[in-house]
Amino acid sequence: MSQKIIELKNLTKSYDGTKVVNNINLFIRENEFVTLLGPSGCGKTTTLRMIGGFENPDTGDIFFEGNRINDLPPYKRNINTIFQRYALFTHMNVYENIAFGLRIKKTPRDEMDRKIKKMLKLVELEGFEKRHVDSLSGGQQQRVAIARALVNEPKVLLLDEPLAALDLKLRKEMQIELSDMQKNIGITFIYVTHDQEEALTMSDTVVVMNNGLIQQVGSPVDIYNEPENRFVADFIGESNILEGIMIEDFLVEFAGKKFNCVDKGFQHNEPVDVVIRPEDIDVTEPEDGHIRGIVISVVFKGVHYEMLVESNDFEYMINSTDMQEIGSEVGLSFGPEDIHVMKRG
Repeated sequence: MSQKIIELKNLTKSYDGTKVVNNINLFIRENEFVTLLGPSGCGKTTTLRMIGGFENPDTGDIFFEGNRINDLPPYKRNINTIFQRYALFTHMNVYENIAFGLRIKKTPRDEMDRKIKKMLKLVELEGFEKRHVDSLSGGQQQRVAIARALVNEPKVLLLDEPLAALDLKLRKEMQIELSDMQKNIGITFIYVTHDQEEALTMSDTVVVMNNGLIQQVGSPVDIYNEPENRFVADFIGESNILEGIMIEDFLVEFAGKKFNCVDKGFQHNEPVDVVIRPEDIDVTEPEDGHIRGIVISVVFKGVHYEMLVESNDFEYMINSTDMQEIGSEVGLSFGPEDIHVMKRG
């Protein structure tokens, strides 16, 4: 197991009397790709800026390799940051942009050349040394920003929504490239985004935040398949969330029926929230389903149809490759492993 490289202890930050980061605790390991995920205003960027030294916490501590760094300015932390606006120097060419930090450190010319060539190869911009950055595409500018940050060999790279300005196709390509790059160079990435798909695609660990609080920390698979509360279930992908009663271990009641499930550890007859993902519901003949309902909406999404089925005043969202006619009666079927039980929130 990798060592902890960053640890946040009881970190709090307020603006104008409003707590934007509320007493959070988190540790991040060496060589880990960690994403802070949440809606606008949830505290993720403020947390990133405190790690980078651009904001000071009101209370709490930030540790880097076991040493408290609250009072260290950004340039003395072995941490570099890539902002949403890449802050490249438009009057300089690609080489000069990447060399900027090395010149400040008075790096010898031959060592600087070697490091910059290595970075240009890493970000696939060999031959672009003399190009001015304002002549580059958005994706190429983003790579220059990454190279400029990495050439200083930080132990941690902070990335504040760096793909937000790119078009959808390029953003998806850069997600894969960034993830591969992080694995190849073996440093810690801490990434901020509000895009759920981006977080699930790239990360080793996802930290879901809302209202200044950490809601859940886990792998992308855990966050998606085992959300701990209603907010996480609703924010990460589409969800059908129903109120239920946990009768006993492995038995839950919702939609007027009892169902076997794989969850345990709740009180007998404890009120719970039940999540069923749209892709986990099979559409059947009415008599073959656990639940019967009427199709009230059908939208073609390319690889599947997104349908709403109304049953007992609840609208189930279903993703299926089999289209059903609006107004038709269908059955809805799912297995114990498709039912996810959460604490009522």
